[in-house]
Amino acid sequence: MLGYLIVGILISPILALLNVDVISIQRFAEFGVAANLRELFVATALMTMIGIALFMSLVGLSPALGTFLAGGVLANSEYRHELESDIDPFKGLFFMTVGAGINFGLWGANLGLIVGLTLGLMALKAAVLYVLAVVFKIEGSDRWLFALGLAQAGEFGFVLLSFSVANGVIPTELADRLLLAVALSMLLTPALFILFDRVIVPRFIATEEREADDMPDNDSKVFIIGHGRVGGVVSRILSGAGYNATVIDFNSVQLEMLKRFGVHAYYGDATRPDLLHAAGIADAKLFVIAIDGKDQITELVRYVHHHYPDLHMIARAVGRNHVHDLWFAGCRDIIREYYDSSLRMGRSALMVMGAGAPQAEAAVAAFNEADRDGMIPVADVYDPNIPAYENEAFIARINEMREERTEMLRQKMLVALRVE
Repeated sequence: MLGYLIVGILISPILALLNVDVISIQRFAEFGVAANLRELFVATALMTMIGIALFMSLVGLSPALGTFLAGGVLANSEYRHELESDIDPFKGLFFMTVGAGINFGLWGANLGLIVGLTLGLMALKAAVLYVLAVVFKIEGSDRWLFALGLAQAGEFGFVLLSFSVANGVIPTELADRLLLAVALSMLLTPALFILFDRVIVPRFIATEEREADDMPDNDSKVFIIGHGRVGGVVSRILSGAGYNATVIDFNSVQLEMLKRFGVHAYYGDATRPDLLHAAGIADAKLFVIAIDGKDQITELVRYVHHHYPDLHMIARAVGRNHVHDLWFAGCRDIIREYYDSSLRMGRSALMVMGAGAPQAEAAVAAFNEADRDGMIPVADVYDPNIPAYENEAFIARINEMREERTEMLRQKMLVALRVE
């Protein structure tokens, strides 16, 4: 009974203090916002942490526990994001303090013991986390990522060890060794992620190699390479218009999902010449490249342009400079994957700012025309073997065009916005 009374006496003032702190932080934060005083945020946060730590010392508890509670109080404030950015320069003090307290002289004398403690700690924690992943039905490589990513000891381990030493729970010599083990486990965490990426992930890749599907023996004149968020829409448009396209994708998971929805596509690596030949590319009229990888798109464009120069290609570009790469590789029908959606967003922005729909449409059309007209002169001096920021001719052409066209474009867009 006496023990419960002591606990109650300790907890009651702590809870009262936390409530007072929440209210006081709210008031100080509101005053800081009104006065636009960033220093007040910093002073409030530091005062809270020091005050709670001091109070914990007065009631016989660890100051480290006080700072931990102070962090919880600050995190529950509606101004937590502002506080976090303001106290960001002080974040490193914790690790500097911990690092200064580690006795690295023990490393050489107890190397085997410390390495054994570290590996044992990480193995035990990883095993527990793996079991929890199984219990909570985390599947595949995510299960190993969960276990390995959290296998290191946490920062709070430093706080617990300091608290244990201060209260005589464990001797200082043991705590020093455990501090080294905790620090070493955190140091080894990047190695675990490398292990995960290099060894574990390849074993769980669902798109593992398999034999390519037999290509169809039909008279299809349209090829679509890639059936993702870009190729899928193109395929649906052509199919709706009555065209029978041969769709090839290298993602077996994607193909299995499409099959469940009644969509048929062929599995295969379209960068392989023998597969394209078997699919009948020699008789094709249209070749749509909608795969993801920038380099793969460029290489495929280069190959098709070299071997089938009369075949019309529509290639997906993943960025503005990629447009120049594809132009250099031989493609003349290039679609920037996010360009059209950006134009639509710009049109919506003009309408929100007061322009009518026809005026916004005309202004965006003027911008689109100017942007497209500027791509070809720049592409003529683009060299894929030289980074854009080192290509003097490329930079000079852009600066020259900017001086000539910026004011002209502005005037065209203003005229378009005034049209009734």
